[in-house]
Amino acid sequence: MSHKKEHIDALLQLCLNGKQSAQLEVYNRYYKAMYNTAVRIVKDSAIAEDVMQESFLSAFTKLETFKGEVTFGSWLKRIVINNSIYQYRKQQKKNEVALDDVIYKVEDDDGIASDYVFTEQKAQKVMETMKQLKDNYRVSLTLHLIEGYDYDEISTIMNLSYANCRTTISRAKESLRQKLIAN
Repeated sequence: MSHKKEHIDALLQLCLNGKQSAQLEVYNRYYKAMYNTAVRIVKDSAIAEDVMQESFLSAFTKLETFKGEVTFGSWLKRIVINNSIYQYRKQQKKNEVALDDVIYKVEDDDGIASDYVFTEQKAQKVMETMKQLKDNYRVSLTLHLIEGYDYDEISTIMNLSYANCRTTISRAKESLRQKLIAN
């Protein structure tokens, strides 16, 4: 039986009842977004994949604690972010920093980059430049600009005071601007 059109609440109820096909459908609906969240924090695709898998496993085993106060996607994303930050800190302690030296160049059939590709390249440059920022700057900017968390949520996630969080994000933005100008 396919669960493609079922509402997420119905799927979650089936998951609570141990229905594996419902778990697969929930996974298929959320895995891309959760992977992207993880990879932006841990900066390594293999580790991000592991974090995502662990997060889904954790979510499914603790599904009965989901109270529905926020959307399931938000609840799951919080698990992914917490696991990603934990994994990143663990990685930092081992001094195993993964480096991505992949450069993408996309061209039209004519060999001329389109406006869309140009915009995509600019976005890619910003993302690559963000990787050069200090860790706390990179993580705070990712949470604020990409994930859409507000200062209160970021200060809680990163164990910062509200004022320190605002200052960190402001300095991170300025550092990013300077690095983009320098390149």
